[in-house]
Amino acid sequence: MANARVLNGMSVDVEEWFQVGAFENTIDKGDWNTLESRVSDNTARVLDLFAETGTKATFFTLGWVAARHGALMRRVVDEGHEIASHGWDHQRVFTMDAAAFRADLRRARVALENATGARVSGYRAPSFSIDARTPWAHPVLAEEGYRYSSSVAPVRHDHYGWRESPRYAWRPLGDASLVEVPVTVGEAIGRRFATGGGFFRLLPAVVTDFALRQVNAAAQPGMFYFHPWEVDPGQPRVHAAPLRSKLRHYSRQGAMAGKLRGLLRRHAWGRVDAVVERLAS
Repeated sequence: MANARVLNGMSVDVEEWFQVGAFENTIDKGDWNTLESRVSDNTARVLDLFAETGTKATFFTLGWVAARHGALMRRVVDEGHEIASHGWDHQRVFTMDAAAFRADLRRARVALENATGARVSGYRAPSFSIDARTPWAHPVLAEEGYRYSSSVAPVRHDHYGWRESPRYAWRPLGDASLVEVPVTVGEAIGRRFATGGGFFRLLPAVVTDFALRQVNAAAQPGMFYFHPWEVDPGQPRVHAAPLRSKLRHYSRQGAMAGKLRGLLRRHAWGRVDAVVERLAS
């Protein structure tokens, strides 16, 4: 049963199937406009699932997507969800310097706000790429007026992770109110394990349930994420990608919608800005 005292953050990282980190060395960005777009239909399926279960969520969206799918962005907002930034084109933060990061934030925000008419106050780094290599990232976010970030994975992973960072929501700056709400990780026998996204899709749902109940027992909100392409088993195959990337990306997509439906019903969920508001109060 859901812990009635704790509201968990439900989030969707809105990007095309060809913009994922798994394919970043296989698909050239210059080819993106020539590839089949599936993000609108996939995100519509997610919106329908949220409507069915009475869930409100935050959609961390690429500016590149918002600039091309204004009607979709307006539907997200009209149905009571939050639009937040996922950067412009899924470039990892640790590949930029502070000036490039600021420019990326501004470009994405303009696209998102023009598409929706809603103020954007939340940010998620592509592939959770704020870590010990980016000490300038949180200061730039605060200077740009962001209220919160959900950009850190406090775990070790071959693509990302900042194991030494706090497991629960924290304020990274002493002179600003910016809150970092990390993605939920569980702990067992002295080790941390990741949840959400491909981990949720590939592993038994009980693993994520355990982690959420663990953090809720500490009176802390969980933070779950997934992508619209994860509910699309019919998407094109990238045959040139490495085998590990293909296994991670395509496996169990047909089961994802059903697993999500159960997860949404077993825990209390809300928009990330609502979670941050509760933390502040």
